[in-house]
Amino acid sequence: MMNTASIGITLTNSVLSLYLVIVVIRGILQGSRADFYNPISQLVARVTNPPLALLRTVLPFGQRIDISIVLLAFIVQFAAIELALLAGGVMLADPLRAALWSVIGVLALVVNVYLYALIGSIIVSWVAPGSSQPAVRLLYQVTEPIMAPVRSVIPALGGLDFSPIALFIGINLLQNLLLQVAVASGLPARLVIGL
Repeated sequence: MMNTASIGITLTNSVLSLYLVIVVIRGILQGSRADFYNPISQLVARVTNPPLALLRTVLPFGQRIDISIVLLAFIVQFAAIELALLAGGVMLADPLRAALWSVIGVLALVVNVYLYALIGSIIVSWVAPGSSQPAVRLLYQVTEPIMAPVRSVIPALGGLDFSPIALFIGINLLQNLLLQVAVASGLPARLVIGL
């Protein structure tokens, strides 16, 4: 039976995991220059602005890759890993190992967000092509920067776009590479949100 402290740690870890997903989405939206005035972008910005404002007082602000967003994602993943270890009754990891695990976790989560965005944009293109829903516009704005270079190499054949297939293969290769790095670093896969 779980004691109160363990329940608290598990709940905190769940909140950190959700927040990490939002921070990663913020970084992807900013990196792909998605519409800032989209209601979903506004919500993500409001949720992530307080800690980012603190970090931006000491870190430079970038347009495409914002170091403060990267650092915030790393900090949240680091805290989530250490709390998961506490919840499991395991001793805390040494800081260097937890830092490596955090980098792997954030990278894996970024790859997974792109995977789900790609799947979502494909489904929407079949079900509701040309939709002007805010979420649909964001999906296209996030996936287009990675699909356009692939489309230039793999042209549409007979009206069918094969670029998503190439992207799925690339994402699968990245996921396998990250999993091998995680295993080599001794990372228990259950500790990282992206794996």
